[in-house]
Amino acid sequence: MFESPLTGLVLSGGGARAAYQVGVLRALVRLRRELLGPRARLRNPFGVICGTSAGAINAAALAVHADRFEGAVDAIAKVWQDFTADQVYRSDSIGMLRSGARWLTALSVGWLLARWRRARPRSLLDNAPLAELLERLVPLERLPNVFAQGQLHALAVTASSYTSGEHYTFFTAADTVPPWERSQRVAAHCRITHEHLLASAAIPFVFPAQQLTPDGETAWFGDGSMRNTAPISPAIHLGAQRLLIVGAGRMQEQPGRKVRNTGYPSLAQIAGHAMSSIFLDALAVDIERMRRINRTLALLPESALADTPLRPVEALVIAPSQRVDDIAARHIANLPRPVRALLRGAGVGGEGETARGAALASYLLFESPFTRELMALGESDTLERHDEVLQFFGWGQRDARRGRQPDIDVTAAGLDVELP
Repeated sequence: MFESPLTGLVLSGGGARAAYQVGVLRALVRLRRELLGPRARLRNPFGVICGTSAGAINAAALAVHADRFEGAVDAIAKVWQDFTADQVYRSDSIGMLRSGARWLTALSVGWLLARWRRARPRSLLDNAPLAELLERLVPLERLPNVFAQGQLHALAVTASSYTSGEHYTFFTAADTVPPWERSQRVAAHCRITHEHLLASAAIPFVFPAQQLTPDGETAWFGDGSMRNTAPISPAIHLGAQRLLIVGAGRMQEQPGRKVRNTGYPSLAQIAGHAMSSIFLDALAVDIERMRRINRTLALLPESALADTPLRPVEALVIAPSQRVDDIAARHIANLPRPVRALLRGAGVGGEGETARGAALASYLLFESPFTRELMALGESDTLERHDEVLQFFGWGQRDARRGRQPDIDVTAAGLDVELP
């Protein structure tokens, strides 16, 4: 059985940055095992699991093994700590020539030449190896049994339709959950497949779009972080009463941070900025909206509260305490040489403080030195917030009352309400 009250896990997108999420999960396993002992293995702490982009892959890998949560975290961690880029995309010279070089050639020489050669490139990189990894890491055929055992209530992954322009939440649940629809956002109950995960993780321009058939209509889909204006909403719609939200970047910059002007921005800098707006900004805005709604609810009299569909939901947000771009800058040299050569053409280069285009590189750095450092950061950030985590989950209540008062947000479920 999953733990009560019904807890939702929200894993955001961010390519290789999703390694941070695995560190957070490892810390949760450690804390729970220390406090609850062997009985911790009997319950899944997350009845609702929602993921976007690379977070969708982590989410699905957890969901299919919800009956052995600790084992699932260990298996996911083993993949991330030993990652190499060629497990996600073709990083050899031939693979680069077939995808990245052809794509850049089409940009520079023109689509007319590509059309004449009947070689229209679909993406910068070929992520065929990721499909093979999903077959091993995410055995989706286990989901029906996990639902039948009462170990999971719902799984949701998101993707964005290039065909219709709408953002989709694809979900499957143990009980009947009515689909929902908002402006430019649609929810569809379906059998989640590896194609849904590949679509959710199809970083725009970088990885190829995937064909899916929601409502019987064939459409092309890309990364679930695009047009995702309410990334927390699916967990609420699926019945979560409290939320653990794990980000892939800092929620806000430290005041007083100095930034050097290095001249006109390179293509890599512009692309990295665009990626950050896709992967990071929506979550920060949605969390801010939750807090604003919560403050508004606190001002309403009891009579007014009775007339609103909003309900309070605890939310604990864990996000990197360090700039992931700065961590990536230290590891650009770990990328395979053909990938570095490809990115160098876009303006990625240098190391450490002088690195350029580190933000863009951070999404593609599926290399163990980088992923291990992010995992270690996720683990240490979570353990630093020991008291908050214990209070949130209700583990070891006596221990949770010691030390400083936890800073846990009580947020609201009405995430589709627009406030000024």
